[in-house]
Amino acid sequence: MSVGMAVADYNLPSAATTDMSGKSEKSQQTWLLVRVHTEPIGALVVAAGEDPHAAVDRKFGAAIAERRDGDFLARRAAVLRDAPPITVVVCTRDQPEALATCLDSVARQRYPDFQVLVVDNAPTSDATEQIARARGVRYVREPRPGLSNARNRALAETGDEILAWLDDDEMADEHWLAELARGFAEHPEAGVVTGAVVPAELATAAQVWFEEFGGHSKGRGFTAAVFSPATAKVQSPLYPLPPFGAGANMAWRAAAARAIGGFDPALGAGTPAMGGEDTVAFAKVLLAGGTIAYRPAALTRHTHRRDLAGLERQLFGYGVGLTAGYTSLVLGRPALVPRLLRLAPAALRDLRNPDGARLATVGPDFPAHILANNRRGMLQGPAAYLRGRREQRRRPRTPEPAEVAA
Repeated sequence: MSVGMAVADYNLPSAATTDMSGKSEKSQQTWLLVRVHTEPIGALVVAAGEDPHAAVDRKFGAAIAERRDGDFLARRAAVLRDAPPITVVVCTRDQPEALATCLDSVARQRYPDFQVLVVDNAPTSDATEQIARARGVRYVREPRPGLSNARNRALAETGDEILAWLDDDEMADEHWLAELARGFAEHPEAGVVTGAVVPAELATAAQVWFEEFGGHSKGRGFTAAVFSPATAKVQSPLYPLPPFGAGANMAWRAAAARAIGGFDPALGAGTPAMGGEDTVAFAKVLLAGGTIAYRPAALTRHTHRRDLAGLERQLFGYGVGLTAGYTSLVLGRPALVPRLLRLAPAALRDLRNPDGARLATVGPDFPAHILANNRRGMLQGPAAYLRGRREQRRRPRTPEPAEVAA
């Protein structure tokens, strides 16, 4: 275990210079994100005392040479000349300091046509509203707790533009919106474009372990991909989940989100299910014949929980949300049961298979009790989802009038 691992950006623009500003001399290792003309091509860990330039050249030399004189930046410029309007949505609850950092990163976007909407979910103070007003962004309060309620409120408050979501504990790369727009431009059939989520820091054991477990990338890596009915034989829409993207970095055509009925209010943070609303929404798009494009150059940086207790809660919640999501799908589409039963043996093997989809990146020192807790969460998911459905039905369906600050 390498606690205190620095996170650095090794970026090669036109002139072959490098940005290693994230490197700390006290760090035992450095996690490097390798980019060429801001396009991420991979990541690696460099040991203390190792020459990072030699390590990068050894692993990525061929890929760097291939891209150094490419047209990546020219193609981005072409997209920006006809940039579609985008609304950036940040759903938040009682995290004003993190939200301020997030919004400041969005303000630095190199994109000509965007606005920002902050959805304040069941707040306990006016701190979030003050942050939004101070930055001149739109603000709306959603009184019903639950991330899906906040996401659906954003859908109700916007028109037919593209909606780009990121979490309040993230920072967006300055080209984030441009690369999401590129995804839609290159794949006009796509209803959803997702991006890569990399760590903002790896300063504690809990943060390193979260990244080992898959982080927010879940093994997607830095190769662009397209998921559609044509790829279903290679990658099922139902397992392994979630290979298509993460709710922490996703953009939707508003029409695509409305076509699936929005996000299930019994799923997501702030509900007994604790998560799963994004995964289920992706699955619904694919099951309905839609397309999802993954663009790793649409990059955000996430601040993982720093303490072990936070990691335990998070991975327990992932377990709950996973099976709660399957429960949501089955109750909505009982015809999926035979397909899920065919996938079940592989899913059960992966729970303990060190080379399987869930554990391949987990090191030998990963706390066994956290993995066990994740599995316990899976057992509780179906009941948690049903409890969440009952709670949502008891709440008023009509939201209170929007409170918007411009």
